[in-house]
Amino acid sequence: MYDVLRDANIELKHYEQGTEKTKCPECQPPHKSSDRPLSVTIEGENAVWNCHHCGYKGTTNTATNFVTTPRKTYVKPVVPTDKYTPDTLYEYFAERGISKETVQDQGIYADGAWIALPYFDENKQVVNIKYRTKSKKFKQSPNAKRTLYNYINAHDCEEVIFVEGEIDALTVMECGYKNVVTLPDGAPQEAKFNEKDKRFTALENCPLKANKIVLFLDNDDAGKSLHAELLHRFGKDRCWYVDYPAECKDANDIMLKSGVEAVIKAIDNAEPYPVDGLYSANQYYQSVMDLYHGNYTKPISVGYEGLDEIYKVLKGTFHVVTGIPNHGKSSFLDQMLVKIAENHNWRYCLFSPEHSTSMHLRRLAQLRMRKTFDEGFVNRMTENELQDGLSWINDHFYFIETKETVPDIDYILDIAKSSVLKHGCDAVIIDPYNEVSAKRSGNAREDEHIRDFISKCKRFARVHDVVVWVVAHPTKLPKENNGSYSPPTAYDISGASHWSNQSDAILTVHRNFDDNTIRVITRKIREQGLYGKIGEVKFLYDYKDRQFIEDKANEVVDFNSWSNK
Repeated sequence: MYDVLRDANIELKHYEQGTEKTKCPECQPPHKSSDRPLSVTIEGENAVWNCHHCGYKGTTNTATNFVTTPRKTYVKPVVPTDKYTPDTLYEYFAERGISKETVQDQGIYADGAWIALPYFDENKQVVNIKYRTKSKKFKQSPNAKRTLYNYINAHDCEEVIFVEGEIDALTVMECGYKNVVTLPDGAPQEAKFNEKDKRFTALENCPLKANKIVLFLDNDDAGKSLHAELLHRFGKDRCWYVDYPAECKDANDIMLKSGVEAVIKAIDNAEPYPVDGLYSANQYYQSVMDLYHGNYTKPISVGYEGLDEIYKVLKGTFHVVTGIPNHGKSSFLDQMLVKIAENHNWRYCLFSPEHSTSMHLRRLAQLRMRKTFDEGFVNRMTENELQDGLSWINDHFYFIETKETVPDIDYILDIAKSSVLKHGCDAVIIDPYNEVSAKRSGNAREDEHIRDFISKCKRFARVHDVVVWVVAHPTKLPKENNGSYSPPTAYDISGASHWSNQSDAILTVHRNFDDNTIRVITRKIREQGLYGKIGEVKFLYDYKDRQFIEDKANEVVDFNSWSNK
């Protein structure tokens, strides 16, 4: 296996079990000479690798040697040496308030009925050309690399202005700002935080070093969706926003109606997003009005009829799943994640060290394909089905894995932040809590450490608008007279008061071994009526299809109508 890696020109420092990052033998040099975009994981006698820069993938196998997926190749467009720049070209831009000098500086030319806008990389190479007509038809060079327009002037700047479209970028340049960029594909109709969306490939290909990014986007629905996408990917701490004049829809509109000074004023008066801690009531005015009119992010359903009556999932919240060991809490949580991903296209970042990632992938593949992974079963998935399952999982799950030390919560959330910004992850899962290193400040007690852990998770959920699920084991429970255990409550978890007080939702998963049913109990729902209520739903486990299914005879139990529960 090690010879195979060397034959593939993959150089590692250690060639040991685990994951190591190194340089990719297939792709162009990354943006930093120190970048090591190729992740190589060695397990047993096999290894797999994946380049996060160019997409080069491969795997070793004792039977088939190694299989690779070649990196994506780009075609550089051909720019004519004698570019055609008729007077009508300059007249068109003059009507938009853009001078001949700006047009020439950007290398813009005419190609028949098309206006050609070259995209330069940081090395002054033309890597893409965007074409548009006066009637607003668009196309790009085939198989070209997606990059940011004007990246050549903005890639090294401390402050960057982000606009929507080349005309707005040229407008801002006309007003004296060279540090402006835009995406090549325009704005999405709605924010979906989907890393596979080609509109945002340019962000990965063209990393911005800026600490301040001014979002100067169109004042319409598409512009607001793009605003949400960029805010999600860059983070609030780097972004500033521009207040538009009410009658204007974009930067060019401002300049045409009110002049260059109005554009400069809008940029110079950009405001940072509020820092956590101090706000005025006026800053909440619109959000309160949205709540009043029902215009707010709605909780989503898991996809089980009975469970959806008592438990829904709302972004920005912190959820706890508890249960006795081997009662199925992790498996049930995985089932929920798969169903939510299938129904709502969510993506996840998981820290789950109790099992190897390979074993976790085995379980997720079973849940996705509704078939068993293991040999000897009639309903075993085929190799092609397994590959389909793994491909789907690859689109929806990202894994945090460390080999040398048990990470603390700061380390986990730091990686999770990258998964949100880069991959658009919607939720973070920590399974279980006790596998997180208990690094404490000073002489902090265990309960103080737990409080700090939960506070960091809750803050992360709110700031990044994601769900954080944590699996927490209960303390040792006394047996009932019949030898069984009662379903644990939030107060049975170590550091009980903090879990109970600070969480937004608490689920207990409890198995009855006599009839092989699984009770899912909502112990706490902070905003009852909005995303759930206190209650219970029973499930059966279908070993054939490897699925949790609701008990057909089951009725939702509403504990609010009970006493002493």
